Amino acid sequence: MDEDTKKILQKYNHCHVKIYTFNQSRYLRINKESLLPKAKNVSFSGENTEAWYPPSHGDIYASFYNSGFLDTFIGEGKEYIFVSNIDNLGAKVDLYILDHLTKPPNGKPCEFVMEVTNKTRADVKGGTLTQYEGKLRLVEIAQMPKAHVNEFKSVSKFKICNTNNLWISLAAVKRLQEQNAIDMEIIVNPKTLDGGPNVIQLETAVEAAIKSFENSLGINVPRNCFLPVKTTSDLLLVMSNLYSLNAGSLTMSEKWEFPTVPLVKLGSPFMKVQDYLRRFESIPDMLELDHLTVSGDVTFGKNVSLKGTVIIIANHGDRIDIPPGAVLENKIVSGNLRILDQ
Repeated sequence: MDEDTKKILQKYNHCHVKIYTFNQSRYLRINKESLLPKAKNVSFSGENTEAWYPPSHGDIYASFYNSGFLDTFIGEGKEYIFVSNIDNLGAKVDLYILDHLTKPPNGKPCEFVMEVTNKTRADVKGGTLTQYEGKLRLVEIAQMPKAHVNEFKSVSKFKICNTNNLWISLAAVKRLQEQNAIDMEIIVNPKTLDGGPNVIQLETAVEAAIKSFENSLGINVPRNCFLPVKTTSDLLLVMSNLYSLNAGSLTMSEKWEFPTVPLVKLGSPFMKVQDYLRRFESIPDMLELDHLTVSGDVTFGKNVSLKGTVIIIANHGDRIDIPPGAVLENKIVSGNLRILDQ
């Protein structure tokens, strides 16, 4: 909600930076069975609260235009906007990319840059770039025929993935928006609301518009520019001693000697943040971890160290409490706390 955002931004009032906010659009959810709008009227409150939804980040073009800020920034002489997902804690403004945009080596102004990075095991489902009919296009796993899904996930064939760090020309957004020429595929997103009704949300993705812009580019950036935190498994990584916070940016520990971070899979009891926090007395040492899988009712004591491949499985009705100070290296921990060499 916009009001909640403004409350959080109040703590930055002392900073010498002006922060602008604007609302995105609100669309009606569609009943999956009847294909009719879920709302009974146009009210946003009461029984209609769950009838509306934000149509994902592809709405930024229309909402930015309608807010008036697009014209304001163009009037102030600004040329590009940098867009990133709020959950990408690695996103940063790279002045080398901005310099490339303002001084294109071939003299042709670039209207859209997508930062990509080398694909790892953690993001095999991430979108990638291809060229079709002379334009760059984003290809997502949802667009793949089932027979080619495993091929799409290959890190040897499709070596890069989209970070969703984007540089977009303001003048191009204005032109395309006024021509109604921003082309984005519609994503049909089925949802089940509290109480059971099944609904459909129609969404778009900001990066899918790359094909609408002229002279688009993909630029391969270091892996530290892509640090998405979408799950508690991701959160465990960034809260661990693999990272430290310096001047507002997360930086990888100098003690980590590998090109990619460990693969972490936490089970459903860790899904909600409050449950996740309750299950860790302190975040384990993960500087020598390669792979962690945790399933079932598991808790971690203080000062636990995880090394190599660690798999912890508590069967239904069992509980595993990893004791304080435990060091697990290449271990499988079963429901009765037997520790077996892998």
